[in-house]
Amino acid sequence: MPLRNYRVLDLTRLLPGPYCTMILADFGAEVIKVEDTNVGDYTRHWEMDNQEEQSPFYEALNRNKKSVSIDLKAKKGKEIFKELVKEADVVVESFRPGVMERLELGYDTLKTVNPSLIYCAITGFGQTGPYMNDPGHDINYLSLAGLLYYFAREHQKPAPPPVQIADIGGGALPATIGILMALLEKEQSGKGQFIDISMLDNIMSWMSSFLPDYLQTKKEPQPGKLVLSGAKACYEVYETKDGRYLAVGALEEKFWKTFCETIGKESFIPLLNAPLQEQHRLKTEIQNIISQKTLVEWTNIFAGKEACVTPVHTLDEMVKDPQLNAREIIKTVHGKRYISPSIHLSETPGAIKEVAPKQGEHTEEVLTTLGLSEEDIHTLKVENVIKVEK
Repeated sequence: MPLRNYRVLDLTRLLPGPYCTMILADFGAEVIKVEDTNVGDYTRHWEMDNQEEQSPFYEALNRNKKSVSIDLKAKKGKEIFKELVKEADVVVESFRPGVMERLELGYDTLKTVNPSLIYCAITGFGQTGPYMNDPGHDINYLSLAGLLYYFAREHQKPAPPPVQIADIGGGALPATIGILMALLEKEQSGKGQFIDISMLDNIMSWMSSFLPDYLQTKKEPQPGKLVLSGAKACYEVYETKDGRYLAVGALEEKFWKTFCETIGKESFIPLLNAPLQEQHRLKTEIQNIISQKTLVEWTNIFAGKEACVTPVHTLDEMVKDPQLNAREIIKTVHGKRYISPSIHLSETPGAIKEVAPKQGEHTEEVLTTLGLSEEDIHTLKVENVIKVEK
């Protein structure tokens, strides 16, 4: 595996950090979750009635990882963590700025322990600026970036998306890319560095289809009038006879032509880029046509036709889709179903080898590698500096 020689200390919880380190673990990095001795990662029992069971959410994000439970507020806990840092390549944390410094474990301290250390901090607003210490969640970063504003149709309020765009697209993925770039630099120069990931900052790049135009012209588009948010009839969702939905993405002329011919409306072909008012009329007429048949009927009618028309799947339909099955995007490992690593490398593919750890499951194993004896580990456990889960 491409990352087999790297060790990552993961102090993160919830979604952005664990998603980032999941990718690293899937491709061979030794990822050690460093959790506190109390609740640990909040998602472990996320919405679970039985607190003895680990949630599917936690299991998915933390496969292939180890868990060490240490009290970083205790002097001995800090010493143990520094020993781990000596042998680590990467530290990933997602506390608010200043938290690690107050623990006396910030980057400036840790780089004296390991000068080649790569330290990645994932936060909502970054390490500088007037909002740096403010709390926030996905919806807040989307709103401040100006992106949530465009999750509205005309005369409707913005609707929060069902997936966490800022957490993953603004936090986890940029962090992963930053870590990999820093590892490449480390291989060449031997130097570590600090990676400052702001979810708000990185969301800006998601707006590349309309933000650059505003920056040049100062003309702000209105919700519902962006081409890719349903302004045009060629890029819209239509309801079928049975209350299901058909997604139409016929943006290009050739696809639009095929779509219009298939629904029996050749007269619509020249109107692909008609003014907005005309687009409203087109959408109304197309909706009337689509509502005359069921989703299955329309799916069969468009089968084999290049019009960029697809059914809007439920999750039950999605997992049965032949394309996703052919790609093996969902796999069963140790009796549980997981979303497979989605980055396909021909020679060194990622893999799910181990289920997510229990809190402190690998504490004893990892501390033994630091030279601590069974007696030392027992003493630390009695003093509540560490937690060991069997």
